[in-house]
Amino acid sequence: MSEGAPSPWTPDSWKSKPIKQDVIYDDASELETVLSRVTNMPPLVSSPEIDRLREQLKDVAEGRAFLLQGGDCAESFDYCNPQAIEDKLKILLQMSLVLVWGMRMPVVRIARMAGQYAKPRSSAYEKTSDGKTILSYRGDNVNGIDPENRKPDPQRLLAAYFHSAATVNYVRLLLAGGFADLHRPEAWDLGHVRNTDIRKEYQTIVNRLTDSLGFMGTIGATEDKATALNTVDLYMSHEALLLDYEQALTRSVAKPLPTNRAKCSATYEPSTPPRDTLAPELCDWYNLSAHFIWIGDRTRQLNGAHIEYFRGVKNPIGVKVGPTMEAEELVRVLDILDPLLESGRVTLITRYGADKIAQYLPAHIAAVQKTQHKPVWCCDPCHGNTTTAPSGHKTRSFEAIVSEITSNITIHLELGSRLSGVHLELTGEHVTECTGGSQELSHSDLPTNYQTFCDPRLNYEQSLDIAFTIAKVFEYERQSSK
Repeated sequence: MSEGAPSPWTPDSWKSKPIKQDVIYDDASELETVLSRVTNMPPLVSSPEIDRLREQLKDVAEGRAFLLQGGDCAESFDYCNPQAIEDKLKILLQMSLVLVWGMRMPVVRIARMAGQYAKPRSSAYEKTSDGKTILSYRGDNVNGIDPENRKPDPQRLLAAYFHSAATVNYVRLLLAGGFADLHRPEAWDLGHVRNTDIRKEYQTIVNRLTDSLGFMGTIGATEDKATALNTVDLYMSHEALLLDYEQALTRSVAKPLPTNRAKCSATYEPSTPPRDTLAPELCDWYNLSAHFIWIGDRTRQLNGAHIEYFRGVKNPIGVKVGPTMEAEELVRVLDILDPLLESGRVTLITRYGADKIAQYLPAHIAAVQKTQHKPVWCCDPCHGNTTTAPSGHKTRSFEAIVSEITSNITIHLELGSRLSGVHLELTGEHVTECTGGSQELSHSDLPTNYQTFCDPRLNYEQSLDIAFTIAKVFEYERQSSK
């Protein structure tokens, strides 16, 4: 990183930087035609919604709220159906209520959905079972899971936009129609919990939640349909991997001053500087494809295209932090992405593995503590704990996932810091992709309902298990500090 003032930023200044995980299309003119269409499409989310999330993540960073982020590793266009969306929404709502009870603080909910269609890969190619070398599957917005459909297709970017729009629209309809009432604990079925002691423990928590909500109903505290018990904020997120697509949905928005409105255009011509009529100092640039976007562990190079793009958008942003991230490098990333030292501007999504967290997390926390940055510290306990079962299925151990979360909490406390959130790959369906949990799934259970075409996800029951576990840990911490 060069010293001195940063170079001017525009939505396409990332093109001057080296890029990782790029997609090469055979027909450049078709790509430009598709991107032009996306550029002229309505935004998927609004800048006021993004600003509201910014304020809520500030509360998370300063210890007044907790972040729950979860969803599929990589969405399929097929997931854009009512049942799949409802299942995912239901588990996030129920998990958040358990966390609210255990922590006695608000929970900010961010879903990995409505845009999580691209997938970084360690290799551009893979081999089929018959020994053929083909392009790797890069996600539904790039190519198909079918080995015969691996050619990158620009039209899939347009399909990704419409599937995202349909998902966002249905989530809005559900929440406006009272779907959030599904987080009432009396509607929960704990019959999946095989261990009797654990079932009793969970039931105790559910009973306490029921009593609390019943009391509030008795005194009339739940009669107002605008209360947090009847409506929630749910934000959308994805890894912003394909920068051409992200740029197409990046729009300038006037800062909230009446005199700015006539001076700030909402259009942008790629590959040219902002026009004088834009009055850049009076405008902010928002990525309106999602409320929250993040940089993956494979694309966070200091002088890379993704860091360059992310530094200019107003959205709150995430950065995946793994064992290969040096402590000094982490600070430099924060300096680039958070030059104004805004609390909650950056969420550090740490992903080490249960056996590596003690080796790397303390140094990362200590390095950030020496600065004035106030990021959200969020634990991704899934990515570092992926293994292969004897059957050949890619899987994750529930016990390892819990171990990384609890170790994270402990290490933060020991260093005078605080874990502020969790980032989970999960589904609301009853799949069998991860072992363990209250269902006591074993390797032999994996073939029963193994559905993922990417990484293994926590199922509905295991996701609830995670929420109960975190709630109990924080409740114990709270009781111990009295």
